[in-house]
Amino acid sequence: MKITLLSDDAIRLESAPAELTIEAASTAQTYSPFHMLASSLAYRTFSVMYAWATHVGLVTDDLAIEVRWTFADDPHRVGSMDLRFSWPSLPAKRLEAARRVAEMCAVHATLQHPPAISIDGSTEPVEAAA
Repeated sequence: MKITLLSDDAIRLESAPAELTIEAASTAQTYSPFHMLASSLAYRTFSVMYAWATHVGLVTDDLAIEVRWTFADDPHRVGSMDLRFSWPSLPAKRLEAARRVAEMCAVHATLQHPPAISIDGSTEPVEAAA
């Protein structure tokens, strides 16, 4: 897999033969927590689509997913996300099925129905997992 930082509010994930890499147009661009959030959505969506494609005998070599987001002003957070996929080798008759499969992504469901988050603190050191 390869994740490319397209801008401060967009990433592209595509299949690549090597291990996961993250690339940017310049060394000045950092992989922000917002890029990480979008990457998790893109990566999991790709995984679900890949599993489906393998099951029905489709090739995913040219499947690419882009995630773009906008920020809400108050508080500073992601206000909306837009996921689009490009899959030139996908037969046109399979496009609607591929969209439905993409919507089955667990990260997509989590963002659609956010979990409750609790925060706790301690003055004790964190113990390493055994």
